[in-house]
Amino acid sequence: MSAADTTTPAKAPPRRPSSPPPAPPGRPRAKRPSAGTPWLLLAPCLLVLALVMGYPLVRLVTLSFQKFGQSQLWGFQPAESVGFDNFAGVLGDGEFWQVVLRTIVFAAGCVVLTMVLGMMVALLLQRVSGWVKTLVNIALVASWGMPVIVATTVFKWLFDSDYGILNAVLSRLPGVELIGHNWFASGPQGLAVIMLLVIWGAVPFVVITLSAGLTQVPAELEEAARLDGAGAWGVFRYVTLPILKPIIVMLTTLSVIWDMGVFPQVFVMRNGHPEAEFQLLTTYSYDRAFVVNDYGQGSAIALITVLLLLGVVAVYMRQMLKIGEVE
Repeated sequence: MSAADTTTPAKAPPRRPSSPPPAPPGRPRAKRPSAGTPWLLLAPCLLVLALVMGYPLVRLVTLSFQKFGQSQLWGFQPAESVGFDNFAGVLGDGEFWQVVLRTIVFAAGCVVLTMVLGMMVALLLQRVSGWVKTLVNIALVASWGMPVIVATTVFKWLFDSDYGILNAVLSRLPGVELIGHNWFASGPQGLAVIMLLVIWGAVPFVVITLSAGLTQVPAELEEAARLDGAGAWGVFRYVTLPILKPIIVMLTTLSVIWDMGVFPQVFVMRNGHPEAEFQLLTTYSYDRAFVVNDYGQGSAIALITVLLLLGVVAVYMRQMLKIGEVE
């Protein structure tokens, strides 16, 4: 054995990290944006929001603490500050609490049915051929883009007691006789029809959003769950649903806000004069302000509605923060 064979090879010294290449001459190095740059970019949008929403909201709060009727509207008398009298009158009115309960039940029914139907349709779209999915998406976008007034007019014709096609179709079923049936003779039936109208207009957005979310569910996780013995419901509950939770929370919150603010569907469906059993918070505030001409109490009802919706937004933000902490 030679000395060369027994000699331990020397280790190469560690390579020093190379410094970044210098900037080419004549080109200045890019500077990091300052902390105020994002606010500067957002300034135009914030200014528009302040002009469009800020003044009406300030005016709403001001009117809710004033006695403001037709005399004040036409300038015959100055607006008189009444403190919390408008809120006391509203909160002490039994009819107001009936409207609040009706609005909550109506919005809850719309949100639950919208989310369930939207999820079912979105899951079905993952299991159909491409051309069927394209046709369904075209139909969804067409129904979503239809103006609310047009959709309400169509539903009025469908459920008309004399010329409605729904009564004629249902009357062909054995033992069913609905010719001349008035769906708006009672509040629950009429609100159910309006609820169908709201759901029909809200489902497309939910389906399209959930369909986009389902494309982000890893197929490997679903396959692993099936290999572990999970059925279709188990895969959906333990794999698909947790991944879609942020989207579901967002859609549910938006649906609550939109469905509690339903106005044109009720107003147009009842020909501009909703009866007492059809009143929701939006129409009740409108009637109090523009029919009874008590703009102070109408503004107080609208402000209470805004505070209720802010509570929903607070719950949404809390849920999103929890989801962010888990991730």
